[in-house]
Amino acid sequence: MLLGRTDLHPFTGMDVPWLLAQQAALRRDHPFIAWVPFDGPAQSICYGEFQHRVERIAGGLWQRGVRRGERVLIHLDNCPEALLAWYACARLGAVAVTTNARAAGDELSYYAEHSEAVAGITQPKFADLLAASCPGLRWLVVTATDNGEAPTHPPERHAHFDALDAEAPPRHAPDPLAPCSVQYTSGTTSRPKAVLWTHANALWGARTNALHEDLRAEDVHLVHLPLFHTNAQAYSVLACLWVGATAVVMPRFSARRFWPVSLAHRCTWTSLVPFCVKALMEQEVPTLHHYRLWGSAVNEPPTDAHFRVKTIGWWGMTETITHGIVGSPHLPNRSLSIGRPAPEYGIAIVEDDAVPVREARHVEPGGSGQLLIRGVRGLSMFHEYLGNPRATADSFDPDGWFRTGDRVDILDDGSLQFGDRSKDMLKVGGENVAASEIERVVLQVAGVHECAVVARKHAMLDEVPVLFVLPAAHADIDLLERIGAACAAQLASFKQPHQMRIVKDFPRSTLEKIAKAELRRMLEAEANETVAAPPGA
Repeated sequence: MLLGRTDLHPFTGMDVPWLLAQQAALRRDHPFIAWVPFDGPAQSICYGEFQHRVERIAGGLWQRGVRRGERVLIHLDNCPEALLAWYACARLGAVAVTTNARAAGDELSYYAEHSEAVAGITQPKFADLLAASCPGLRWLVVTATDNGEAPTHPPERHAHFDALDAEAPPRHAPDPLAPCSVQYTSGTTSRPKAVLWTHANALWGARTNALHEDLRAEDVHLVHLPLFHTNAQAYSVLACLWVGATAVVMPRFSARRFWPVSLAHRCTWTSLVPFCVKALMEQEVPTLHHYRLWGSAVNEPPTDAHFRVKTIGWWGMTETITHGIVGSPHLPNRSLSIGRPAPEYGIAIVEDDAVPVREARHVEPGGSGQLLIRGVRGLSMFHEYLGNPRATADSFDPDGWFRTGDRVDILDDGSLQFGDRSKDMLKVGGENVAASEIERVVLQVAGVHECAVVARKHAMLDEVPVLFVLPAAHADIDLLERIGAACAAQLASFKQPHQMRIVKDFPRSTLEKIAKAELRRMLEAEANETVAAPPGA
């Protein structure tokens, strides 16, 4: 579903710069961004100062030739400049293209060429890579530090970020349907898709995330997840902007620094991923802290008792801007569920998402199926995949239901539990096997820190599960034997891993998620080497 320009729009006369200007007028001297680098002094930027700097940077972009609708590549770790640049692009009417700071040169080349970026903003340690990988950029500016740390080799041939400083450009009339930003989703076998948000998308994310999170003006939200991703950008910073709260920004997640920073700034809210929660289990929890809520992948896990805080679970995507499924901050939630359908969206769970939802068989409580979500394109759903109309069209059924590629379970009380990405479903001898079902058993074994199950091709069974295990520091030499015993006791024979491997670390994708695509590629490469080897080799 799309809203046309003649429809009465909830954000008529509003855009991201309008929202920032409102809060700068209402809360001029209230801290908006508190920057806490690992090296160097902390900074506090109030709403009024933040808006003033955004106006000057937008003027600098204009002075350097960036015009409304053009795209600017922002390749930065967490730092104040990452936020200032994003909001300055919005003020100018340009489109911020935020890229994963871990991206390789080939990926950066693709991002720059595909988005048709005209300029780049980066930091010293990425400057040479970005310049070499993106020769089509008209110019590149570089921050003074590497997210707070003095650069080892300061680049000399690129302009400094502070040079983006000039009188503010002319203010255009707010258009909520104008493009605002681009984020690239993680790719598996193909190139990542560019998710295009409008200003209305960003405003929707700001308002709805703040509502789902029960965020208030007096809250202090710790931000340690990467700002190039929806979670930190929309769940945290935009939500803070909507209510006038404070965002305390760290360069990245650090279990060792989490509690000292939280206590020093009296943080009341944070968004976490499971990786962070596991790491924090190794840290001593302060006797007193100020957190009232956390947000993460599941509702009210057993670890809440350890941290003395309530966790709200949720599910969302870059394409949804906010949570399509979410727990309640006020009422009890089913432990380890992802919550219930958010009232702002339509949610359907069907057995087969290849047919229109109206024709599909819908899953009953106790069952598992494909998750589809419906909203309004350019408002509660992304506008499009930039430059890929075929992918955009293929992602929706004829009635506007978006195919998420996720499987969920409907529990007996109506709550939902995440199952797998569709590609994490294995076909073992004609039987469907969820990778998460095996992983849940393995994670219960003492000495397992993390694990991942992926499929390996098999001549007779089609696919078989291969288990990768990252041991905890205290794991003993019998770990794999105990894992095998647990799987034998709790899983049917066809679900048990055909091979188990110990790893020193996992390849990682966005938000420290295990990059299963890399594990699959490794297994495929090994299989190809075996086939290519001469007999008797």
